[in-house]
Amino acid sequence: MLMKYFIPSALAFLMLIVGCGNGNDSGSQWFMYRGNYANGVLDNANIPESWNAETGENIAWKTKIPGLAHSCPVVWENSVFVTTAISEQDDEGIKTGIYGSIGSVADSSIHEWKVYCLDKISGKIKWQQTAHKGVPRQKRHPMSSHANCTPATNGEYVVAFFGSEGLYCYDMDGELQWEKDFGKLRSVFFLVESAEWEFASSPLIHEDVVIIQCDVMENSFLAAYDIKTGKEIWKQERDEYPGWCTPNIYFDKGKTRVAVNGFKHRGGYDFKTGEEIWWMSGGGDIPVPTPIVGDGLVYFNSAHGKMSPILAIKANAKGEVVIKDEENLDESIQWAKLRGGAYMGTMLLYGGYLYNARWNGRLTCFNALTGEEMYSQKVGSGNSYTSSPVASDGIIYIADNEGNVYSVKAGDEYKLLKENKLGETCMSTPAISEDYMFFRTEKHLVAVSGE
Repeated sequence: MLMKYFIPSALAFLMLIVGCGNGNDSGSQWFMYRGNYANGVLDNANIPESWNAETGENIAWKTKIPGLAHSCPVVWENSVFVTTAISEQDDEGIKTGIYGSIGSVADSSIHEWKVYCLDKISGKIKWQQTAHKGVPRQKRHPMSSHANCTPATNGEYVVAFFGSEGLYCYDMDGELQWEKDFGKLRSVFFLVESAEWEFASSPLIHEDVVIIQCDVMENSFLAAYDIKTGKEIWKQERDEYPGWCTPNIYFDKGKTRVAVNGFKHRGGYDFKTGEEIWWMSGGGDIPVPTPIVGDGLVYFNSAHGKMSPILAIKANAKGEVVIKDEENLDESIQWAKLRGGAYMGTMLLYGGYLYNARWNGRLTCFNALTGEEMYSQKVGSGNSYTSSPVASDGIIYIADNEGNVYSVKAGDEYKLLKENKLGETCMSTPAISEDYMFFRTEKHLVAVSGE
C-alpha cells in the first residue's frame, strides 16, 4: 500500500496475547474466519493501493475453484485454504441483491465437498481432498451455497465444517486425521421450516481445541473437541433458534471464555468446561454476525425482525443480562444501540473505533468505548454487501456483491480513497497476509499483491 496510516489499537495488543495461546505465531496468520480471532485486522501487510482483476493490475494470480462456496480463504505461512461444494447439476449460481424471497434452490444432485490447499506465492494447488460425496441433507438459499463455513488452521491441522455433511480434520499435507457426522443439522428459517438455507457457522481453534456452534431447528449445541484426536471435551445444549454465527474467544481476568451470538441465547461459556457464564435474549431473529473482542468488551450485532441491536458487553458479565432501553442499562452492558445493527456483516474494531457495515452498504463508525456515533455513510454504489469489512495499515476494505472493493480511510471522518474491481460476484470476506490480500469470488480465488 502506498499510504501508511497506522493506528495503534488496544485490540491489536490483546489479540497478540491471544495468539500466543496457540503456541504459534498465530497473530500474523489469518487462521480462521476474519483472521486472528475474527478481528479482521492485519497491519504492515503492504497491500497495493489499486488493482484490477479484469486487467491484471497488481494481481499476483487468479486460480479457478470449481463449485459454489461462500467460505472465506484462510492463510498460514505460504498455504491458503479454501473449501467448496461441486455439482454440475446445481447450476443456478448465486443470486445477489436485497430481496425478500425465503425459498430454497430446488436441487437434489450429488455434490462433492472439497478442501483445497494453494501455494500463497504461485496460486498453484498443493493438494485437494474430497471430504464427502452425496446429495446434500439440506437445501440452500439462492444467496447461499453448500460450503459456507470458513475452515480454520493452527499450523498443524486444518479443520473444515460442512454442516450436515460433517466436520473434518486434516494435517497440513492433506491427510485426513478424523471426521465427525452430526446428522442432519436443520438450518432453516424458524418461522417457515420449509425454508432451508444451509449451515454457515465456522469452526474456531484455540489451544488445540476445536469449538463449533450449531444453532439449528432441533438440538442446538456448542461443543469442544481435541484437535489431535477428535475426542469430545464437552458439549453444551442450547435453547436457540437456527442461526449462522461463528463463535469467538474472550478473556475475563485470565479465564478463557467462548462468546456466541444468538437470538434467544447470546452469551459466554467457559472454554475449559462449557459451563454457561452469562446469557441474554433479544435482537435480530436471524443472527449471522460473529462477536468481536477488545478493550475488555465483547461486541455483538444482529438484525432482522423487530430489533437490530449493537451491544458492548463487559467481559466480566455474569448471569442473565437484560436490556430495557439505551438509557437504563444492566451493569454488564457498557453501551447499546437498539437499532442499526447489521444483518450479515461482522463488525470491525480498529484504532479505538467500531465499524458496522450493513447489507445496503451503509458504514457507521462509533467510538468503541462510549458508543458515540462519529459518522454514517453509504459506501460506493453497490446494491448489496454481504462481505464483512477488514482493515490493514489505516485502511478499511469493504466489498459489494458485484465485486467492487472500496478502500475507506480509518478514523472518525469518512473518506473514500479508492474503488477497485474483482470483475465477479463476491460475497465472502477477504483474507490478508503479508504482501497479499485474497478474495474468494464466485469462480476464483484472487491474490492481490504489489510484489
